[in-house]
Amino acid sequence: MSLRIFNSLTKRKEEFQPLVPGKVRMYVCGVTVYDFCHIGHARSAVLFDVIYRYLKASGFDVTYVRNFTDIDDKIINRANQLGEKWDALAQRFIDEFYIDMDGIGVLRPDHEPRATRYIEQILDLIKELIERISPMSLQAM
Repeated sequence: MSLRIFNSLTKRKEEFQPLVPGKVRMYVCGVTVYDFCHIGHARSAVLFDVIYRYLKASGFDVTYVRNFTDIDDKIINRANQLGEKWDALAQRFIDEFYIDMDGIGVLRPDHEPRATRYIEQILDLIKELIERISPMSLQAM
């Protein structure tokens, strides 16, 4: 049986074909680490864990990346409420995330970048995307 997924561009289910034959790059938005995990975090982690395992079992060479959002207003506000540094709070809840996800048997991704370690690249990408937007496409929005 082949894997069929919904293509939001064509609005129909299509057979999965990786961009590079035999290789899959899977990027998943991870959690914002300002509190303990909840069922929604587990649902997402389990779902992508199943997809990752399926692709690997199907013979694909999979690179799985899931980020941590380790800075944002929620993190800063929670740290201020608790009287601790934002980065210490983020690290504490990353550690708690691992305890919870390891506890339910979710595999860890190949890479887990933290947003704070890629701020320059994020800003560069935003600038590039803004430059790509033509005045005509802005009017259509």
